[in-house]
Amino acid sequence: MAPTQGPRAPLEFGGPLGAAALLLLLPATMFHLLLAARSGPARLLGPPASLPGLEALWSPRALLLWLAWLGLQAALYLLPARKVAEGQELKDKSRLRYPINGFQALVLTALLVGLGMSAGLPLGALPEMLLPLAFVATLTAFIFSLFLYMKAQVAPVSALAPGGNSGNPIYDFFLGRELNPRICFFDFKYFCELRPGLIGWVLINLALLMKEAELRGSPSLAMWLVNGFQLLYVGDALWHEEAVLTTMDITHDGFGFMLAFGDMAWVPFTYSLQAQFLLHHPQPLGLPMASVICLINAIGYYIFRGANSQKNTFRKNPSDPRVAGLETISTATGRKLLVSGWWGMVRHPNYLGDLIMALAWSLPCGVSHLLPYFYLLYFTALLVHREARDERQCLQKYGLAWQEYCRRVPYRIMPYIY
Repeated sequence: MAPTQGPRAPLEFGGPLGAAALLLLLPATMFHLLLAARSGPARLLGPPASLPGLEALWSPRALLLWLAWLGLQAALYLLPARKVAEGQELKDKSRLRYPINGFQALVLTALLVGLGMSAGLPLGALPEMLLPLAFVATLTAFIFSLFLYMKAQVAPVSALAPGGNSGNPIYDFFLGRELNPRICFFDFKYFCELRPGLIGWVLINLALLMKEAELRGSPSLAMWLVNGFQLLYVGDALWHEEAVLTTMDITHDGFGFMLAFGDMAWVPFTYSLQAQFLLHHPQPLGLPMASVICLINAIGYYIFRGANSQKNTFRKNPSDPRVAGLETISTATGRKLLVSGWWGMVRHPNYLGDLIMALAWSLPCGVSHLLPYFYLLYFTALLVHREARDERQCLQKYGLAWQEYCRRVPYRIMPYIY
């Protein structure tokens, strides 16, 4: 019998019915986007021009390539790290240790890909394999999530996540029962969070750029911008990898299908949507407009990085000269809430920066199609939902101090709008 953990967290995502729907809807949406990006009409709404047969989805070569990719990233994860960081305190008062070597993995992957291309690796053939690769990534996510669900059956109560333990197998399979599933010191959730999917996203973008160069003689300015903006984003995430240890994904959410599919399949195959669209629907882009788009991305990155760095610096050392002068609100937990600086502007300034960058990634694709803006629409919905979850947790954790913070900082993400 599975262990229980006292009062259960309120169900999210519409409970078991919502979780069951998302188990089908998320993969279906991903495949719809992949098919739409390569079709002539490139419609975001409406059925694809044609549905692929099983022969277009299943490929032993794609399976071997996907497993090799996971194996490579796992091997890089196990290399000596430039730093080993401790996570947040767990229920049993212990702290897990994590290798901080994600950026090292990105650089080594780039070197290996560069060596492979110099030896004749046909990276430009990768775009033709996106459908079967997405299929095996989805299949892997389902199988892996089943393993995680079974592993959680024998996990101690202290290892379980606040949510994902409703007793309903579909809901718990989707949300994830165990908070930090590990084998020895290999942390599955932490590994998947920033490694195979994020670095895979960059690799797919590069392959699409190479394919465009093969087809048209050189990559377009729009393709260069999309590749450059998204490489900056991934590189930043991996350089500041330690910051992920304080995010909701690591500290609160269990590791189930929601995160496994999101990390391994959704991120690389849907976040590369702009580059996919540009390969099949080239867009003219002049230098003046490109400069404006670069400025928009720079503004978004400045807000995103400034807000995250201020928060991380304050969490590590509130006496640091960079944050010591900021106004705070004391809480019953002993922690303090920033109420000035970036975090006095809106409650989630990092989300605002994220959304501005998402707009900049889509603009090189022009305005004739809605499809490249799917990421912006999806990410807006995701961050609004995530912000609502965070609000509930902070109110429960900080009580009156959080209410005072909300009174002092009334806007959640967008000043004067939301």
